[in-house]
Amino acid sequence: MNVGQKIKQYLDENRIQQTWLSIESKIALPKLNLALSGKRRLKFEEYEVICGILDVPVSKFLSPRLPEPQKVC
Repeated sequence: MNVGQKIKQYLDENRIQQTWLSIESKIALPKLNLALSGKRRLKFEEYEVICGILDVPVSKFLSPRLPEPQKVC
């Protein structure tokens, strides 16, 4: 599950409308909808604003990742 999908799940669980988040964040609803459905990447600045509006830490929807190990030929 990507970050946008995690945010969408949070919104659904907390009965928060995407329209409200769009208005508060000043992110156009079509752009927000695409990001929350996994069809568009959120810019980090947009992500920060969304977390601020939802009053959650920026770590809420992120998981650490390690790079793929390189293959030695």
